[in-house]
Amino acid sequence: MKPIVPLLAGLFAASALSTSALAEPATAIIHARLLTMGPVGEIADGTVILRDGKILAVGKGLAPPAGSQVIDAKGAIVTPGLFAPNTVLGVREVNSVKGTDDAKSSSSDLGAAFDPQYGLNPDTTLVPVARLGGVTRAIVVPAPGGDGEGGGADDGDGALFDGQVLAIRLAGDLLVKPRLAVAMRFGENGAGGSRGAEIGLLRARLEEVRLYKQNRAAYDRGELRDLKLSRQDLEALIPVVEGREPLLVTVHRAADIRQVLAFAREQRLKVILNGAEEGWRVAGEIAAAKVPVILNATADLPRSFEIVGASLQNAAKLRAAGVEIAIVSPDPAHRVRELRYEAGSAVAQGLPYAAALEAITIAPARIFGLADQLGSLAPGKAGDLVIWDGDPLAPRSLPTAIYVDGIAQPLRSRALDLRDRYESGDGAPR
Repeated sequence: MKPIVPLLAGLFAASALSTSALAEPATAIIHARLLTMGPVGEIADGTVILRDGKILAVGKGLAPPAGSQVIDAKGAIVTPGLFAPNTVLGVREVNSVKGTDDAKSSSSDLGAAFDPQYGLNPDTTLVPVARLGGVTRAIVVPAPGGDGEGGGADDGDGALFDGQVLAIRLAGDLLVKPRLAVAMRFGENGAGGSRGAEIGLLRARLEEVRLYKQNRAAYDRGELRDLKLSRQDLEALIPVVEGREPLLVTVHRAADIRQVLAFAREQRLKVILNGAEEGWRVAGEIAAAKVPVILNATADLPRSFEIVGASLQNAAKLRAAGVEIAIVSPDPAHRVRELRYEAGSAVAQGLPYAAALEAITIAPARIFGLADQLGSLAPGKAGDLVIWDGDPLAPRSLPTAIYVDGIAQPLRSRALDLRDRYESGDGAPR
């Protein structure tokens, strides 16, 4: 008996090919080693067909539609476009120049409702740089507010929530989907000046949201007691208290992770852990709670008292315990192109290769509720893929072609343009 999954995949592909409209010429990539990151797994000598911005068909022995642009991969690896799960791409250009930073709010009246989508800059020079690393999608997470460098907390509610999380494509007008989650921090840099104060503030503010939700008319008439949160923040947090939208909680030490998990159970909240450098110490508890983790796979230095237990084996141990993980780049703006290096480093520390590739493709899509659109090579999903000249997790490998929404992207960046401008033919600077 033939395996049912490949058989169904072939039938789906054939159906798609026979019923698709000839809206525009398709692109067919043939003779590829497809790492689909989906149920069909790896397909040797496979074909993937793109049309109208989406994947039309994936399989073995597929005939390209008439008039297709055919690209012979000659056995090269083809993966989905990589997905960076924590960036400030499009909203920050130069770290030290405030005028180029739309990643955070300094207003104490706007926390959960702060929405970076309105600051997205499609002309940012950082998107082409990140794309050259095979990254085609990213999550934009607002940076901490407050007065301190990098978002030092203040003593009030202004630093309790950082704002709205959104998804972008690394091409065109950038925005894919806003309001995927609400970001916040818990620990040394949380609101209120201490962990106990922050938990108390958070509990009180969520109670306000529930009160507002049940008494909107009274609020409009001015008959409800004074609430600390602005109306915009109250509205932004309703999906959170209803369990429709997660809290993305940046948290580091094991004890703090336990507090976040306990609070989520108490309040019946969906949460995603971000950072979790000491997550390996409580991996079983995280897995039991079915809470995903977004982490830096190479974080192993005790940069503060809350991450003295950071370990290079964090990713491997969390995955072994059954935790869904996604891996971030070493910097959320200028080094997003190094995302795959981080995944490769995790492999060197015990994370299985397939799990590492998942952590930068389908896992972020699942974590943020986008797996029906992104993250794997499957019919109907966005036409994001990368053709590699070697192992995608090896630093010396490079993309030879990158597609976003079915459109081939230029393998250029401002840095490469400057290099070519200032070097002579023999490599000497002018």
